[in-house]
Amino acid sequence: MSERPTILVVDDEERLRERLTAAFEERGYRTFAAAGHDAAIELARQHPIDRAVIDLRMPGPHGLVVLEHLLDARPDIEVVVLTGYGSIATAVEAIRLGARNYLTKPANADQILAAFEAEPSAGSPTFEIPTLAKLEREHIERVLRECNGNISMAARALGVHRRTLQYKLAKFPVKR
Repeated sequence: MSERPTILVVDDEERLRERLTAAFEERGYRTFAAAGHDAAIELARQHPIDRAVIDLRMPGPHGLVVLEHLLDARPDIEVVVLTGYGSIATAVEAIRLGARNYLTKPANADQILAAFEAEPSAGSPTFEIPTLAKLEREHIERVLRECNGNISMAARALGVHRRTLQYKLAKFPVKR
């Protein structure tokens, strides 16, 4: 009887981590889940892990640090970096460090598995490049959430006048 392939999901978002873990289990993988760097490295040292999906932005060490340390612990592991904040610079850096592929969220289990099967990127990963307006909107939403919806506090954190932020918020509705 052959051993099931293994996959490690490293993401600080518990819900996403649980959904991906369950989806990979349904597809025949033996799965492991970690909320961050230390747990991921410990699991890689304790278990033979074939593949890993690593979120780029997490509290503590950045996903690229996790990538480097996982490859140190398990040089033969295949890694896909998954992020909600895609940029060409981080994609190229992830591939340079040894990631097999780089995907932007949202991505489901089938898309992630397809990224493992795709030919490794040759330094020019393919993903949708967000518009400047979309990046600005997402940044404003994130800062506003961190400020618990307080527009004055968010304006100070963004370095803009309160009225300027209100003008930008009027252009698009922000979920609070």
